[in-house]
Amino acid sequence: MTRTMAPPTSEPVVTPPADLTPLSVRTMAAPTPSPTSPNADLAPALELREVTKVYGSAKGAQVRALDGVTLTIERGEAVGIVGPSGSGKSTLLNIMGTLDRPSSGQVFVSGWEVSKLRDDAVAAIRARSIGFVFQQFFLLDNRSAVDNVADGLLYAGIGRSERRRRALSALGRVGLSHRASHKPNELSGGECQRVAIARALVHDPDILLADEPTGNLDSATGEGILDLFASLHESGSTIAVITHDPTVARRFTRVISLWDGKIESGGER
Repeated sequence: MTRTMAPPTSEPVVTPPADLTPLSVRTMAAPTPSPTSPNADLAPALELREVTKVYGSAKGAQVRALDGVTLTIERGEAVGIVGPSGSGKSTLLNIMGTLDRPSSGQVFVSGWEVSKLRDDAVAAIRARSIGFVFQQFFLLDNRSAVDNVADGLLYAGIGRSERRRRALSALGRVGLSHRASHKPNELSGGECQRVAIARALVHDPDILLADEPTGNLDSATGEGILDLFASLHESGSTIAVITHDPTVARRFTRVISLWDGKIESGGER
């Protein structure tokens, strides 16, 4: 049963940077908030204010991939971001996930204005606050499901036994406890995507960002992944899924439409 969660440009391909693959997020201690910093528990999970991203040089041809994008994703929301090819989706995901910096505008992650921070501070906040799920799974072939998930905590200063315990718990959340010892070549495509989702969840991020998470799956398996997102949302996870498919986007409680680098609808609650 379907569950509903409570000029043309060539965009950059969204691929994880070196610190995200193949071991997922290198979880590092984020900077301690200063007395003037916003309370992270009260701040939105993610906020963009008048964000613009321009590619190209000032003297040559320029592409305005994002044009004054403003949006807020509150904690506990489940959002589908939809747009056709060339609409700015990939650029938006890069900016939301702090994988790239805007040309202008402000980006806030859990209250931190990351657009003004140094790269190492941004990486630390990204590692603590954001979980990534990509269209490709980026699993290590010679590692079991539980080890692939536990590797997401490899740089978190957590002992091996505790990493494994947390990984098993994350696999339980995605319904794969019984497949924990299996390697990727022993799993179906849907199961591999569930392992990737568990890896994104293992460090308890403030927001889960997914880029076309059903793109490499058949329709039935894709429905299962969307049902999983619905279940995670019901348990309190904040989720934003970027897709070209309006049917997928409508599975979420809020739909943001992107066209030619601008928010066409859904940017404001």
